[in-house]
Amino acid sequence: MAEKTILRALKGEALPTPPIWMMRQAGRYLPEYRATRAQAGDFLSLCYNPELAAEVTLQPIRRYGFDAAILFADILLLPQALGADLWFVTGEGPRLSTITTQGDFDALKPASEVHDVLAPVYETVKILSRELPKDTTLIGFAGAPWTVATYMIAGRGTPDQGPAHALKAENRALFEAILERLVEGTIEYLSKQVEAGAECVKLFDSWAGSLKGEDFDRYALAPAKRIIAELKARHPGLPVIAFPREAGEKYVGFAKATGADCVALDNSVAPEWAAANVQIDGCVQGNLASSHMVTGGEALVRETQRIVEAFRGGPHIFNLGHGITPDADPENVQLMIDTVRATRA
Repeated sequence: MAEKTILRALKGEALPTPPIWMMRQAGRYLPEYRATRAQAGDFLSLCYNPELAAEVTLQPIRRYGFDAAILFADILLLPQALGADLWFVTGEGPRLSTITTQGDFDALKPASEVHDVLAPVYETVKILSRELPKDTTLIGFAGAPWTVATYMIAGRGTPDQGPAHALKAENRALFEAILERLVEGTIEYLSKQVEAGAECVKLFDSWAGSLKGEDFDRYALAPAKRIIAELKARHPGLPVIAFPREAGEKYVGFAKATGADCVALDNSVAPEWAAANVQIDGCVQGNLASSHMVTGGEALVRETQRIVEAFRGGPHIFNLGHGITPDADPENVQLMIDTVRATRA
């Protein structure tokens, strides 16, 4: 069998039609997802039920035939496995017990002890590796240390990641200890996903853009480099996608600096700019604005065609610039896929 298209792109091959998947493709915009989540009872119960988590991962593959499936889980399962309390407030999102003092940190578990809590996630990966179509790539993932730390320090998502920036300024040693524990935990977590059957992994640094200058290099780039190097040492040939969202000019050179095989791009950067400055180093992923999944129409078609054309000269995986939103129209997803697959070299 010919190698899967996404794995070919990750190795640097420019394909006539870019492979396609979508961040949060298993999610609330799909009626079948909502039905399965209701069956599970709540979000965390869904994440920790291997059969149901595998089911929602498979739903968009059945409906749309994406070239990849991404494991259904949540970036905050790792801090929960490290000992933080985690719960979800309906309509508001996740809440965590905060880690803001040395005593809070000392109560966390070592990275080597996360696997008991996360065992259901690995079982989900095993189910998917058996049940996915043979030409569909299975992507594992984790949150990057900075992004996960922002939730652990604030206890919730914040508009500007202010509590994490404050701790960084007030107690740098504690802040760096939290990141170090997360680097170690992320390596363990992703490595186990690969052992269970993930064919590549993605590192989501959703709040990387709020790190500026040297802080970006120290707390977004350097942790990604360490995680990627260790994963590739343990799993030679493993492809890694890195997503330092809203990195702006810091996207330039990120792949070379970290060892990532692909850099995922948000939609704040123009595809033409990214082709000239980022894709020159290898595969890029992105970067259609997720709002097009709500509004659809000719604007969706034109922007999809523009992105495919801009990245035609090199390896490209088509995706959104951020996750699809719950108010998206499933028909617009199909229109996007049809447009990508009709825009051939």
